[in-house]
Amino acid sequence: MTPRDFQQWLVERGQSIAVDGLPGRQTRAALVVAFTNPCAPAVTNEEISGIALRLGCATRQLRAVAKVESGGTAYDAQGRPKVLFERHLFHRFTGGAHGLSAFSNPKGGGYGEDSWDKLAQAACLDPVAAFAAVSWGRFQVLGSHAGAPRYPGMLDLGYSSPLELAYSTVGTEAAHYELLARYIEKAGLRGALRSLSTNPADNRAFARGYNGPTYETFRYHEKLADAVAAAR
Repeated sequence: MTPRDFQQWLVERGQSIAVDGLPGRQTRAALVVAFTNPCAPAVTNEEISGIALRLGCATRQLRAVAKVESGGTAYDAQGRPKVLFERHLFHRFTGGAHGLSAFSNPKGGGYGEDSWDKLAQAACLDPVAAFAAVSWGRFQVLGSHAGAPRYPGMLDLGYSSPLELAYSTVGTEAAHYELLARYIEKAGLRGALRSLSTNPADNRAFARGYNGPTYETFRYHEKLADAVAAAR
C-alpha cells in the first residue's frame, strides 16, 4: 500500500482529504478522526459468555485477562482504541529506510510519547508497516499478526491487512474480544487460559505465552491471580 492508497483508504471511510500521494497534516488528522468512535458500544455479558464458550474457559478467566491488559479498558478518553506504537518494530519492518526519528529507531522505547502522533507520521511513509508496529485495543495485539502481509515470527489472525485488524477495533468493544480469541487460538493458549486461577503459579504459562518471557518483571502471573479472585 502506497501513501496514496492510504489516502484513498481514508476517503473510503468517510474522510475528506486530497488523494494526491503527498500525505501531510490533513492526512494525519484524518487518520485520527477515522479511528475515533466515542459511541462504540461496550461488550455485553452475552458476548463475553460466547467468547468464553468458544475458548473453553470460564467467563471469570476471560474477565481476568481483560482486567489486566491495557488497564482494563478498550478505548482512551477521546474514544480511540488504546494503542502503543513500537518504534523498533517500524524500523525493523521498513529495514530502517526512514532513518532515525521518534517513530523509527532500532531500540525500543519512547513510550511516554504520543503513540497516535507517531502512528500518523509513520503511516504517511509506509502505512502497512506503521499499523503493523502498533499494539491494538483492550488486549494489545500487534497489527503485524493480521496475516497479510506476514512478518517473520508473527501469527496469521485472518485479517486482510494490519490496517483492517486495527480498524476492526473501532466499531465495538466486542471486536476487541474477537481479536483476543483469534490470538489465543492461533498461539495455542487455550489450555493455559483454562488453567488461570487465584494461584499465581497456575498463571505462568498464559503470562509467558501472552506477555513474553519478561512477564515476571511486570508480575503478570500475580496480577492475573488477583484479577481471577476479583472476577465473577
